[in-house]
Amino acid sequence: MFDNKVLLITGGTGTFGNAVLRRFLDTNIGEIRIFSRDEKKQDDMRHQYPNPNLRFYIGNVRNESSLKDALRGVDFVFHAAALKQVPSCEFFPVEALKTNAMGTEYMLRAAMEAYVKRVIVLSTDKAVYPINAMGISKAMMEKIAVAKSRVANGDTVISCTRYGNVMASRGSVIPLFIRQIQNSEPLTLTDPNMTRFMMTIEDAVELVIYAFQHGNPGDIFVQKSPSCTIGVLAEAIKRLLNADNPIKVIGTRHGEKLYETLLNREEMSVAEDLGGYYRVPADNRNLNYSVYFDEGREEIALKQDYNSHNTVLLNVDEMCDLLLKLECIKKAIRGEKIDD
Repeated sequence: MFDNKVLLITGGTGTFGNAVLRRFLDTNIGEIRIFSRDEKKQDDMRHQYPNPNLRFYIGNVRNESSLKDALRGVDFVFHAAALKQVPSCEFFPVEALKTNAMGTEYMLRAAMEAYVKRVIVLSTDKAVYPINAMGISKAMMEKIAVAKSRVANGDTVISCTRYGNVMASRGSVIPLFIRQIQNSEPLTLTDPNMTRFMMTIEDAVELVIYAFQHGNPGDIFVQKSPSCTIGVLAEAIKRLLNADNPIKVIGTRHGEKLYETLLNREEMSVAEDLGGYYRVPADNRNLNYSVYFDEGREEIALKQDYNSHNTVLLNVDEMCDLLLKLECIKKAIRGEKIDD
């Protein structure tokens, strides 16, 4: 489906964009366009991936005109641009709203005007029952994507993916634990019983490709993922690196949950089980408000959320096996310092 096609990745200099390049650059894809604000990261990628099928566009999803320039001639879009750090979004919630929600509105509007065939919008488990600004802005992003899918008339198919923690992504806890071990510091845990979904960046890319191949307008796709407690994660990393660093429990930070949810019970009541994935179709009821107030569904009360407490919980041995897939763990085992 990607042969000789043009793919644009917004926020393409991040962990996800790099993984997509590793997945696609040696295929028959026609062109990959990286759209982001950071010229330094773009220059780093330009040197890391010297490939004639790779193009770079400086721009901001808040600026619709820069999006229009980058979207000319594009067949497909993976929309990964976002503000993702919970603390910074808490202090600057309007910035999160401008990038995560309104930036998605501008991107989708420009994509529809450019007759882009398919757009996959990347979301997060923090958008379900959001308690922080990042999650709220991502929840609005999903609502905008589903609303746009209704008016795109099939010319542009807009779908979403939603996933949990991508292990060893930029700013995540695994590189932090490794650096603390390498610096002979205590491992700082918020709450050892806190659970998080665990998936590799390769899993995240495969989820987006699955949504690309199977998505209908307004669909939200979730990959079934295992989880573990933060305590188990820390012990697994210590075991792999033969470390005896003490663990320091610092308490739950502002805006953090004890567990994350990938699908709420309303979504689970309509979700289609596709084996390794769930597909949640768009709610395409019209503006007849009586339908929302007078016609309920009994099955909703019988459903449970799909969250990191009730999915498959990994033990230390199983978490060690999963961690060994990560390049940063392999480097640390060899005694190499990992990048910040």
